[in-house]
Amino acid sequence: MNTEVLETLLRLSSENEVVEFKEAKNNYDFSKLGKYFSAISNEASLCGKPYGWLIFGVEDKKHTIVGSNYRTNRGDLDKLKGEIANKTTNRITFIEIHEVIKEGLRVLMFQIPAAPSGIPVSFDGHYYARDGEELVPLNLEKIERIRAQATQGDWSIKIVQDASIDDLDEEAIAVARKNFKSKFPDKAEEIDTWGTITFLNKAKLTIKGKITRTALILLGKEEADHLLSPAEIKIRWKLVDGDNNDIDHEIYGIPLILSVEKVFAKIRNIKYRYMKEGTIFPEETSKYEPFSIREAINNCIAHQDYTKGARINIVEMEDQLVFTNYGSFIPGSVEKVVIEDAPEEFYRNKFLATAMFNLKMVETAGGGIKKIFNYQRARFFPMPDYDLSDNKVKVTISGKVLNLDYARLLAQNKALSLEDIMALDKVQKRKPLSNQDEKELRRKKLIEGRKPNYFISLHVAQKAGDKAGYTKNKAFDNQYYLDLILKALSQHSTMSRKDIDELLWNKLPDWMTEIQRKKKIENLLTELRKFNKIINKGTRKHSSWELLSSFKEKD
Repeated sequence: MNTEVLETLLRLSSENEVVEFKEAKNNYDFSKLGKYFSAISNEASLCGKPYGWLIFGVEDKKHTIVGSNYRTNRGDLDKLKGEIANKTTNRITFIEIHEVIKEGLRVLMFQIPAAPSGIPVSFDGHYYARDGEELVPLNLEKIERIRAQATQGDWSIKIVQDASIDDLDEEAIAVARKNFKSKFPDKAEEIDTWGTITFLNKAKLTIKGKITRTALILLGKEEADHLLSPAEIKIRWKLVDGDNNDIDHEIYGIPLILSVEKVFAKIRNIKYRYMKEGTIFPEETSKYEPFSIREAINNCIAHQDYTKGARINIVEMEDQLVFTNYGSFIPGSVEKVVIEDAPEEFYRNKFLATAMFNLKMVETAGGGIKKIFNYQRARFFPMPDYDLSDNKVKVTISGKVLNLDYARLLAQNKALSLEDIMALDKVQKRKPLSNQDEKELRRKKLIEGRKPNYFISLHVAQKAGDKAGYTKNKAFDNQYYLDLILKALSQHSTMSRKDIDELLWNKLPDWMTEIQRKKKIENLLTELRKFNKIINKGTRKHSSWELLSSFKEKD
């Protein structure tokens, strides 16, 4: 299949906006690759194509196969997906990277998805396009054309021709009216004089009395859900135990304005107790801030991509709530929403989001998300986790303190901004830091270690009561490990690689993975061998390490 696609592309008389050939015989500049990703993604969207192609190993004029040795290791090639995602809007990355052998030579085919409807794709904060075969900045006219797609493609604004006012639930309408009055108290008396159709029009649920998909989603009778088919407007709540075994579940449909409260009532928001500094009496609080639960559910409703035909999922674990909806995260970066408090420029379901704002279901400009972060901070709980991979948004809210001393230090240190706390939260959870996060945390002497293996600094660890954790993360000098190997060999005469692994394994830093530990030990043995201190008298597979006699004499 991939060979046939390549044959078709090679027959093109020249490159175009969505196909680019590069020789890339051995290597290729990452920054330039990212710029082409942005350009081809944006152009594919403008051309109405689902994806475009960047081809390595092909000469760009005559399309002669020259072959490419770019990232010959498949693992390194797959890592490129994450590296590109870290720099692009909404963490969009390659659909796939195909390796094809053509004329005995290796050709790489990077399949680049079209930019999502209404959202230009940037790389490293800049937007790119093609002018013929040339790579250029995305001009204003093209930006506006892509942005216009959002309005044209707002699924939630469409009028449902077969629906009528009889398909709306009376209780849901009453709740909507009550919420609308609460949102706009200065209009309360006027609102009481409105008939149902007038209210629905004013609340942006209907258009000139005609029933929209938004009206059905929020206020529709349960039996009217077929009018929204093939979209599945459902919220699935599931309760699991510590081993992830299902205990209970429930599925709720339209009207979602009522279902949100039903799901909320299902969640076991029991009391959580912990000892507060300076007192022998325990602090008592609910595991989850009620606002955070409702905001997370409503955000799933507002931002769900209903064209996927998928449900919204809420999984309740022992100490966590996980909320998942389909569709990319429109603002692109959680940090941008929380730290910059930046209004969203695009909405997947703009009509639906507006109606939910009017009915006091969601906040705008990312304010609700920022509130969730601040509530977690005030309670000394970990920051919310956002997983934006696989074209989904997965939000995890923790319901307990992971490290009270560490959390208290962060929450009570007024010199630390919310941005600092979010970054340090990533360090505790072994998540990658941005270059800016790393620079700021190092400037404030809050972290140590090398990318990507950071850990909290000595003075933070001491204040947080995590001295042992610091020592476990902080590597000893190489000489410590070398001396340990030599001393062990002097005692035991001969040792296998397995013996040496067992000797050093638990003494290496906690942040190291199994592969990193094995590599570190291999490097230590190589260093000792090169300096003629030890020798392997076995095989590579079945090693038998001994001290060299000349070194024994000196020793």
